[in-house]
Amino acid sequence: MLIRSFPAGAFGTNCYAVASGPGQECVVVDPGMDAVEPLARMLADDGLKPVAVVLTHGHLDHTFSVLPVCDGYDIPAYLHPDDFGMLSDPVRWHGPQLAPLLGGLRLPDPSDVKALDDGAVLSLAGVDLTVRHAPGHTQGSVMFSLDLGEAPGLLAGDVLFAGSVGRVDLPGGSWDAMLTSLRDVVLPLDDETIVLPGHGPATTIGRERATNPYLAEAAAEPKGRGL
Repeated sequence: MLIRSFPAGAFGTNCYAVASGPGQECVVVDPGMDAVEPLARMLADDGLKPVAVVLTHGHLDHTFSVLPVCDGYDIPAYLHPDDFGMLSDPVRWHGPQLAPLLGGLRLPDPSDVKALDDGAVLSLAGVDLTVRHAPGHTQGSVMFSLDLGEAPGLLAGDVLFAGSVGRVDLPGGSWDAMLTSLRDVVLPLDDETIVLPGHGPATTIGRERATNPYLAEAAAEPKGRGL
């Protein structure tokens, strides 16, 4: 398995390309702000040809470049339908601090975006991505499980970071939902799982289980709370 990434834009959003190997088709994950040119360079370095864009959620720092990337390579985008509203009405969902970035922004029409369903397996570019709906950061946040060969992998978006978790204070965020996702979706994963987050360095489930205070709080959360 080949994983390449770079931090895109001012928010340092990790944009990934996932392929079975060099010179193969690939899946692009979360092309964020100012991602078009560095993505093209990264793909060219390994001779990769994108066949789809998959989005972990609808925030602009993860979706900003999705339309030019999809149009440029003539490929589809995938997003959980609970976040389609972020494409059709970004101002409502992103708070005033991002308003200056919205002038002239073009995002895909949700009717042109393929829906991600919880538990579905996307077989794209020789890679199987299992969709794990994990709301809290946004209503439609998802993670993608995949086999990295040496260990299980998790494209975690903004659900789980090294030492932290995603913010829940923007419209559509919910701390109760986040705790439920951490408890029911993240904590059951194997300790060996390599976590590839939406921001910052990679980590493992085992490391986060041992050191992440938010996972400790989720582990203590009784069933019946949250969603």
